[in-house]
Amino acid sequence: MTHAIVLIQAERTALPELGGLLADVPGVAEAYSITGEWDFAAILRLREQHDLAHVITEQLAQLPGIVKTQTLLAFEVYSRHDLDAMFDVGD
Repeated sequence: MTHAIVLIQAERTALPELGGLLADVPGVAEAYSITGEWDFAAILRLREQHDLAHVITEQLAQLPGIVKTQTLLAFEVYSRHDLDAMFDVGD
């Protein structure tokens, strides 16, 4: 499984609708409206690393109102949910 964070700058007019559009893209697990230099952060969870280029260049970057993206590829995932799932042997 490949995890990535995509930071997104958007046109001001796109802000109200873009979060919902991001969340609807297959592979986007979560989309956040954020403060600072970037307007949104999209959390991607993909089965294969080669799916990353397809999702970013053919789906995310084509959404109306996106000006710029920066992709951060995760090496390791640290979350309680992932750790619990790893050690869950079922009852």
